[in-house]
Amino acid sequence: MPGRFATRPLIARARVLAARQESRALAVLLAGAGSLWAFLTLADEVTEGETDAADRWLLLALRNPADPADPLGPRWFEEAMRDVTALGGFTLLTFTVVVATLLLIFHDRRREALVFAATVILAQVSSELTKALFDRDRPALVAHGGYVYSQSFPSGHSTMAAVTFFTLATVVASVEARKRTKALIYGLAVVFVVLVGVSRVYLGVHWPTDVAGGWALGAAWAMAAWLVLGFIRVRPRR
Repeated sequence: MPGRFATRPLIARARVLAARQESRALAVLLAGAGSLWAFLTLADEVTEGETDAADRWLLLALRNPADPADPLGPRWFEEAMRDVTALGGFTLLTFTVVVATLLLIFHDRRREALVFAATVILAQVSSELTKALFDRDRPALVAHGGYVYSQSFPSGHSTMAAVTFFTLATVVASVEARKRTKALIYGLAVVFVVLVGVSRVYLGVHWPTDVAGGWALGAAWAMAAWLVLGFIRVRPRR
């Protein structure tokens, strides 16, 4: 009898935690669906040319009115934006994904490593496919402040920065018990993603809607990864 009564608080606590997990999963599922819907809606408006006026205005707002080839701000700031945009570049993100995946494997978190790497790869494939599908030209209003090799919509830098940093933040935050540290991890991920996207517009290599589309697509993949990671944490290891 005493043992039975002693286990009741543990059972109640387990039920509360399960309910919280289900609520979070539902919220993330809805947010992921909303991100995907936002991407598809934005893609439709871009295809029909409904965003052209806003894109032009926002792009030129970051330029010297007397010389559109000159971004606002001093020279050092322009160089800083080039450094920031590299955070979403293929080389740096590939290095980040490889190192993070290896560290997860070394710490016996192979399932998390698989989910993380697979999500980033699938996001990269989806970004390239959608670029080819919509075949949008890069901005020609201003001189590009960086090298470009592909179509414009969605922004590959924005897509890959979102999926990489948000998914990595989810994995890292899962092993951290303190809420403040979790908030810091997610906060840094948001800052990196936003800065990468803004830098693409500032350098004139993407329209603002390219960046918004990339954020939405990358966030959708990251939230899908969150759901999978939540499932494998609940499922017991052999």
